[in-house]
Amino acid sequence: MVAQHGIKLAVSLISAHFGEIVAKVCRCLLHKGTLTLSDITRYTELPLQQAKNCLLVLIQHNCVQAFAIAKEGFGMTARAITHYSAVYENILHRLRFSKFLTIVSEELDKESEELVEGLLQHGRLTLEQMLLRAISKQNEGTSVYQDVVRTNFVRLVNLRYVERCPTSEPFLALNSEEETPSVGKRGPKSAKLVGLLETIEQRAMKAASPLKAERFFIVTNIGADVTEAKTGASTTNLMLGEKRKHEALDTNGSDAATICEKEVLWRVNFEEFVYHLRKKVCASNVRSRLDDGASIIFNAMLEASRSEENLKSDDTVLLTMDAIFEEVMKSKDGRTMTLDHVRAGLTQLGCHPIIRDEEEYFSVDIKNVIEIAQNEEVESIMLKRYGKDAYRIFRLLSKTGHLAETEKVADMAFVERKVAGKILCNLWKDGYLHMERVNFHESRQSQFLLWKVNKHFIKEHVLDEMCHAVLNLMQRMAYELGKEHEILQLPREKRVGVSGERFDRIRKVKILLESSLLKLDDAIMLFSCF
Repeated sequence: MVAQHGIKLAVSLISAHFGEIVAKVCRCLLHKGTLTLSDITRYTELPLQQAKNCLLVLIQHNCVQAFAIAKEGFGMTARAITHYSAVYENILHRLRFSKFLTIVSEELDKESEELVEGLLQHGRLTLEQMLLRAISKQNEGTSVYQDVVRTNFVRLVNLRYVERCPTSEPFLALNSEEETPSVGKRGPKSAKLVGLLETIEQRAMKAASPLKAERFFIVTNIGADVTEAKTGASTTNLMLGEKRKHEALDTNGSDAATICEKEVLWRVNFEEFVYHLRKKVCASNVRSRLDDGASIIFNAMLEASRSEENLKSDDTVLLTMDAIFEEVMKSKDGRTMTLDHVRAGLTQLGCHPIIRDEEEYFSVDIKNVIEIAQNEEVESIMLKRYGKDAYRIFRLLSKTGHLAETEKVADMAFVERKVAGKILCNLWKDGYLHMERVNFHESRQSQFLLWKVNKHFIKEHVLDEMCHAVLNLMQRMAYELGKEHEILQLPREKRVGVSGERFDRIRKVKILLESSLLKLDDAIMLFSCF
């Protein structure tokens, strides 16, 4: 379940991009959970058509998923009721659009970047709509330029940066023991119901996702020929049992290309971009914690084991030394490394060899790398917010992993007992520690306080605080830019004297706030996985 400040951040993003009315519907879905259209109109008090239009906007921009559930009627009749569920992760991805565009611009070209930018702006588009958008920016729309756009689009699909949109309204057939989602029941007493709601939502997302053979399948006209995307992103995914599905997609000649261009909706593949960003954050942590060599090897092993199935895997696939070394050699910095350097880097990363058929295989524990980065982030918060003594106490409890009495914590952390007790109470009040009271009845009653770090709870608590910080930064930026709106609109020749100083100030403030937002978002990506 999304925490309080996470919901506020998501609603703020929707409000900034689509206005308060759309944000009102989004807020309702995030707070209440899965709802029908009638429930949404009842909770938001919006007219039916207005609520429907808001939902269409949110669906268009991949922020809401609709799905139908059969509801028994009288006698043998039955009808399907459409439910709507907010996709929180996709809403939060709107913070990262600039990062997505940077990845494309660094790896591909300007034309590919413009295609991705169009999809980010409009949510879902057909290839025909993308072609029209690209041509409108040119002085004349020639068939040669259209072929260039098509070629760049095929490349984006092959690289998995773009995918087919999910089904707009998949049908879920519930078992007789299941019930349709109810709203407004999010308390502790309805834990069983919450589990059911999450299961239904997960099933809806799975049912909406395109088939593996279809997700990155494209047929398009380039010149006079029909060109099909045939890299590892498309037809190589076809299994023998999927041949019939592929044949259904692969109709003859230009008809297939016309259907693909005019009817199939495409969107940005958020999973692929987030994978790139998380890999970059983890590699940066490995570099700062170990060295450049370990970071190069870590990147190489992630790239060698990269596939659709491994985007969220806890570790990389098993790789031989030759396979790792071959991948390392692909990077400019990796070409200076020898086999001994690679072996030393694997040891630094904690990769122990696994012997199979008299050959050594290695794998990186990605989950462990992320957990180390998470621990460092939390410890950094302790040091900056509470001081060195609190940092030592928290680090001690985090490493022990079990309940410890106040006096023992003070002795092991080399902190005075009164000071340690005060620090422990402050950390407990702020939600960073779990506390238990134990009473011993002997000649007189004695009470002991036991302390422990609950890592799962800490992860959720820190993530919520980070969302709160992002929300504050966004509000501060909006305030600063709104205050200096007139100065920002001045032409360069008029930015002199006091006006020039004010412009320089707001420019520096904007750069500082934006860089802080980017760093916070990197941390949020670490805490929102695994």
